[in-house]
Amino acid sequence: MGQYFSNEKLPSNVRRCEEFILGRNFTFYTDNGVFSKDGLDFGSRLLLECIPIEEVGANILDVGCGYGVLGIVINKITKCSVDMIDVNLRAIHLAERNIKENNCSNIRVFESNCYANINKKYSCIITNPPIRAGKKIVYEILMNAINYLEKDGILLLVIRKEQGAKSLISDLEKVYNVEVLERKKGFFIIKCTFN
Repeated sequence: MGQYFSNEKLPSNVRRCEEFILGRNFTFYTDNGVFSKDGLDFGSRLLLECIPIEEVGANILDVGCGYGVLGIVINKITKCSVDMIDVNLRAIHLAERNIKENNCSNIRVFESNCYANINKKYSCIITNPPIRAGKKIVYEILMNAINYLEKDGILLLVIRKEQGAKSLISDLEKVYNVEVLERKKGFFIIKCTFN
């Protein structure tokens, strides 16, 4: 767990990954100490493939962005404004590099522990939540998203069945209207809205 959340100094081993996502080519630089350092993970790819593009609106927040895959792909596909946040400084530096590498505009990345440095609302919050950070952090991200969503905003997330998807859905239903958009290979893609 520590490698993702404590900003401890692991030896750097930057690698370049080429990914084909939603009909486009992307280049991402990854490194030790960030999630999915060997390239795009299945859950994030599935989440991107299931995004209801027409519903995300114009202003998106990627929580726990890592090296920036979700936010960068959404920015390139939709052209909307994207903020990306993470607590891992190495991930933030990689995301900044990947923004430039993929010629993104109207996108920024900054440090924030959950929503600590967020002071506005978004049409969509998207996350592949940091399960290894523990249930408390995951729930802080997911349950508090409602406070940072616009009136008709949506929360999109991916979680694995073995990571407690069913109990999480039950808990999310206490706060949101919950729709499972996809189930595949033990991964659940979940959309949350509220009235």
